[in-house]
Formats: sequence, C-alpha cells, structure tokens
Amino acid sequence: MSGRSTFDPFKWNSLMCGIVGLFNRSAPVPIAALETAVARLAHRGPDDQGTFVSGHFGMGHTRLSIIDLAGGHQPLKTADGSLTLIANGEIYNFIELRALLEARGHRFLTHSDSEVILHAYREYGEHFLEHILGMFAFALFDSAHDRLILARDRLGIKPLFLAESGRGVAFASEIKGLLPLLDSPPHIDALGLARYLQTQFAAGATTLLQGVERVLPGESVWIEQGRIARRFRYWSPLQVQTLDLGFEEAATRFDALMELAITQHMRSDVPFGLFLSGGVDSAVLLAQLSQHADQAIRTFSVGFPGTSVKDELPLAQAISRRFGSQHREIRPSARDIFQTFPLTIWAADELMRDNANMPTALLAQAAGQELKVVFSGEGGDEVFAGYGRYRSSPLESWFKNLLAPGSLGFRTRGTFRGEWPRKLFTPEMRAQLAQVRQLVIEGWRQTPAAWSDLQRRQYIDLTQALPDNLLVKADRMMMAWGLEGRVPFLDHRLVEFGLGLPDKLKVSGRVGKLFLKRWALRDIPEDYLFARKRGFYVPMGDWMGADLLGQLNTLLPDHPVLRPWFRPEGVRALIGRCRDTRNGSAMLWAIIQFVIWTRFLRQGFAERPAALTDPLELIRDLRGFEP
Repeated sequence: MSGRSTFDPFKWNSLMCGIVGLFNRSAPVPIAALETAVARLAHRGPDDQGTFVSGHFGMGHTRLSIIDLAGGHQPLKTADGSLTLIANGEIYNFIELRALLEARGHRFLTHSDSEVILHAYREYGEHFLEHILGMFAFALFDSAHDRLILARDRLGIKPLFLAESGRGVAFASEIKGLLPLLDSPPHIDALGLARYLQTQFAAGATTLLQGVERVLPGESVWIEQGRIARRFRYWSPLQVQTLDLGFEEAATRFDALMELAITQHMRSDVPFGLFLSGGVDSAVLLAQLSQHADQAIRTFSVGFPGTSVKDELPLAQAISRRFGSQHREIRPSARDIFQTFPLTIWAADELMRDNANMPTALLAQAAGQELKVVFSGEGGDEVFAGYGRYRSSPLESWFKNLLAPGSLGFRTRGTFRGEWPRKLFTPEMRAQLAQVRQLVIEGWRQTPAAWSDLQRRQYIDLTQALPDNLLVKADRMMMAWGLEGRVPFLDHRLVEFGLGLPDKLKVSGRVGKLFLKRWALRDIPEDYLFARKRGFYVPMGDWMGADLLGQLNTLLPDHPVLRPWFRPEGVRALIGRCRDTRNGSAMLWAIIQFVIWTRFLRQGFAERPAALTDPLELIRDLRGFEP
C-alpha cells in the first residue's frame, strides 16, 4: 500500500513506557537478568510487557497504553524485520510525519505514533531525529548493521540511562531497571554525591553511581558491536538566535506556535487533566486547553491545611471557576506528606532533593485514579524568564561573582556553606566541592557572545536544573502511579521562541515572565497574572520537632552509610542547630534522603514502599544497609 494511507488519526496508539536493554560484545544476553530488569519498570507500563532477544542483543518494554489496549505492542518491527524499536513517550507530529513518509512509499504496520521513528530512520538516515518532534527516549536496533541507536528528546522530558562495561552497553529508562544488567553493584560517585548535596541534584552525564550516566537531552548515542561508536547532540538551545521583535509581532508569532503545540499535545482519545497550582503557567494552560476541549478539563490542586505554609488553593479555585474546570482539591495531613517521603525517593530513582516531589506524588496518586494523562506547567519559568534569580541587581551579581567566579553570580550558593562543609564532610567529600560548579561555569562559557546574561541564565537552567531536577519530579512522580505527564511549554519550538525573545519583552524591573503575562491578558485577569510570584513551598520545617530530632540524633550520626562521607560530630551539631534555632533543615533533609536512597539502592530498588511509610523505620532497620 505505497503512497496511500488507510490511517485513521482518531484511532492511533500512544504509549508511555519503560525501556531497557543490553548490547553485549560477544556473550549471549542473560534472559533472566533482562526479565528482572523489565519487571523493575512495571510501574512505568502496567498494561503490557514485551521483549526481543537476538544473540548478544536484547531489549524489553513495559507499556502504559493511552488508547486501544489491544494494539501497539512493542517491540515494533519493520515489515522485513531488520529494524526493531522500543520507545517511551509521545511523537507529537506523527500524523504529519506519517503522511509524508507514506507518500514516499513507506508501509506502516500499526497505528502507533512510535512507528514513525522506524520509517524516519530508514528515510533520513542519521538526520532522522531532526524530523521527530515530541517527548521521547527510544532504542532502535538495526540488525543489518549490528547497530543500536539510543536517543532522548531535545529537552530531556523522558529519561534514559546507560552503562558501558567490558561486556557491553546496558540502558534503561530508570536506574532501577539498569541495575540487574550491570556486571556488579555500582559504587557511589563522590562528585555526583557532592553535586546532590550542594545543588539538590547531580547534573549532566554524571549520576550518583560510578559507571552509570545519563543520555543527555537532545543526544543520540550510536552503539556498534557492543561498544559506543559515536554520540552527538542533534539539537541544542545554543542554536537559538535573539529575535528583534516588538510585542505585537512576537504575540502574533506566539499565537501560531501555541495553537500548534496545544493541539498536538492534546492528541488523545482518553480524558486528560491538569495540575493547577494557582500560578501563571498552569492558568495559561487551563485557558488554552479549555478553548480546544469539548468537555470540562479535570483539574487537581494540593494544599497544606494546618501547616505554616500558606497554600494556593483559593487561587486555584478562582481560576478553575473562571474556566469551568471539574476541580478536585487534595488536602493531605502533615503526617501524609511526611510519610510520602520514602515513596518519592524510590520513585525518583536518581537522588534529587525537590520537596515538591511529595505533593506531586499525592496529586499523581489522586489523578491516576481517574485518568491516564495530565498536563503540567513545567518549563514556563525557564522559557519565559520567570524566576527571581534572573533579575539579580548588577551589584549583587558583581559581589557573588567575586566570591564564586565564572557565571556572573548565577548559581553560586550551595546548600552546605559557611562552616558546615568543614564540620560535616569527610576529607574525601570536601575534595569534591571545588568541582561542583564546573558544569555551570562551562555552560556559561559555551553560550554565544551575542547572547545577554539573562539568556545565559535561562540556558543554564534549561540544560541542568530543568532536565536533572524538575523533569525528574514530573516524570517519576507521575509514572509511579501509571500517569503520563505532558508539558507543552517544553515543546522545543516554544523554547526556541522564549529563549530568543529580547530581554525587554521578558523582564521589566521586578516583573519577570513579562511577555507571557501580557499575552495571557486576553484570558486571565491582570491582578492574577501580575501578582507577586508565590512559589511552591512544602512545610518541611514543621516536622523538625523535638521528638523527631531526638530520634534522628540517636540514628544518624553513627549510621553506617554516612561514615565514608559525613563526620558523626558534624551530624550531631547539625541536629542540635535544627533543635535550637530551627535552621538547617534543608541540610538535614538532604542527609536523611541520602540514607533512605542508599537503602533502596542496596536492595536494587526491587521492593516498592507503601504509599505511606514512616521514614524513620527505614533508617532504623539496619538490615537494609548490609553490604
């Protein structure tokens, strides 16, 4: 059926999944290990599983189907069987790309949006990724050339890890799926740990585990005969050029971009929802989705009654009423939030310290009871310059740059500072601190000379904090409950537009995200859009009462997992500071999370904790820390 299509765009298969595989140089694939790896990713795809093994190559797939449970089984193959694919994500331009490829004679065997990857590779060769738009991580095996291609979407919305050893190359969507395929249990990477402690996450290719690395956003890795042969970035924000636009012309361009992004992201036959925070980004998404949907959008918000944090539930209620969404509020108790902590550590897989993981996981649990797809506003602040750290005064930037040169005062302060690194860290850990900011400095230097300092700040966040922290939260907390997250602000066409806007359209005095707010005035009241940015705070300090601190003082200082990295007397001093001054909770929570994460790591992340689990029980039971 060359040149003609019987494809019905309203009966296509979309998948959110887990992928895993092993490409050995010569040894056969250990089938039992591959099956264990697939099982570790079952939460990412509870609807179906599939494997493919051919001699020294094998891969597996777990599937969360959004449409047509009977179709879309993976791995996918071409008709001649020479190309095999497993994919995680959404190809948003698959309808347009499929029509183009069919016009060129390609014959499709399924309605899966992922199948366009196979035919694009056959049509365009190594440039095929330039034609694929969406959020994805995939593995494509070309048996004719004994070649495996791994790729990750431009902004790093979907995760992908790999590990190369003397035996071959293993890969997986999450570290918990990678561990069964490694030659031996990995050791902790000291630099990765130092970056986590100081910046909340380990950035770039470096992870918390030696020998385990991330495939970078916008990167393709070609593996031949079980060895990494080449790797390259097929897209980078560094390609963006500043636009010389006034507001009206920019708004006209953005109208078309947003229309295209929203309509493509809404391609689904299942109902979808929206996480509504009470901020600008989710309000803009609700306005856009409401204009294109034929039924009320389901919205979900979380608040913290009975805590010291003032939540945004009233703001979310107001914007929900304005657009007539079907709204649900999640009001967890302080105990529920506290006991969600272990599950979020297990789900995140990577060690990353974002307190918003807990309410996000509670939202995902609630939404997952009703839906399979939910939208959220990640990326709006990075793309349109909403953060207060983008608006530092020249004097503040100059002073910070004196203390920590290399990025004009941007991203200079670590969590552990002042006397605490000396008090808390062992010599081995302190030796890593000088390298913690190196990625920020390198990123700053990479940017084009014609860029402004505001663009450089956006770039650092778009390539580091966003993929390695915020998007970890968005992907893992949702996938832990079988929920697909869609983030339209991170359509790379919107990213290129926002990053390229002139500074005067993004920031004015103390007002950030200026362009998006002005553009949204057609739908959302001015007092809502231009209210002071409130941020999303979790009442972590509320739990640091005398009873909890007393138990931590007994459990933590001499804990076996902390000995290589932390001095016992320093840990005691930190707990004492939290008791006496109520300061230092961020540092203490970082240590607590590291201990619990190490427990899961040593058990291979094999056992998922209950939705509500007392963190102290996991710290107290030393059986989880046996070598």
